[in-house]
Amino acid sequence: MRTDILRKTALTALTITATAGGIAGPALAAHAADKPAQAERTERQLKVDYEAQPNFYYCGPAAARNALSVQGKNIDVDAMAKIMGTTENGTNSINDITPVLNKETGRDAYRSVEIKTPKADTKQTDTMRTDIVAAINDGHAIVVNIAGTATDTNGGVHSFEGGHYISVTGYRDNGHTVTIADSANPATASYEMDIDTLADWAATRGYAH
Repeated sequence: MRTDILRKTALTALTITATAGGIAGPALAAHAADKPAQAERTERQLKVDYEAQPNFYYCGPAAARNALSVQGKNIDVDAMAKIMGTTENGTNSINDITPVLNKETGRDAYRSVEIKTPKADTKQTDTMRTDIVAAINDGHAIVVNIAGTATDTNGGVHSFEGGHYISVTGYRDNGHTVTIADSANPATASYEMDIDTLADWAATRGYAH
C-alpha cells in the first residue's frame, strides 16, 4: 500500500534482581561474578495476538493493533484508522500512529523518531537498536514505517515500494536481530531481520518506540 513519505518532525517489564552475597569473601566473589549475567539480557520476545490487515491500506492501524496486543489489548482497527486519518492512500506518517499508541496505553510511552536520510548511518542504526531493546524490555512493541524492498534472515524478500507499517515484537543478539510482525500476509506473519537492514528499510520515514 502507499503511504506518504514521513513529513513531520518528529513491544512484561525487565526485572533485574540484585542479590547481596554472604559475608565470606568467596561468596561475595561468586555473587559479583553472577551480576553481569543477571544484568544483561541478550534476547526477548513478546507474545503477539496476530491479526492480518483487512484491506490493502490498513497496515498502519493493523501494525498498531498487533503492537498493542503484546500488552493484552485488542483495539478495533476501524476505530484506530479513523483517529489516524487512514484513507485508501494509507496512513500519512508515523506521527499519526504515535498519538494513538499513547492513547491506548494510557501513558506517553511512545515517541516518534525520524530517519531523514535515504540510508541509515551507523548512529541512526545504533539508536534504533537501542530504542528497540529498551521498548521490548519495557514490554511494548514498536511500529516502523518502511518503504522499498528488504530481505529477512532466511532470505525471504519483502517488497513494499509504496510504503508499509510493521511491528517489531522481539530481539536477539543484543538487538542486532529483530522479530517482525507483518500484517500484510498471514503466510509471512513473522520473520527476523538484522537491524542494519531494518534501519535502511525505515530510511526517509521512521518509527514509534
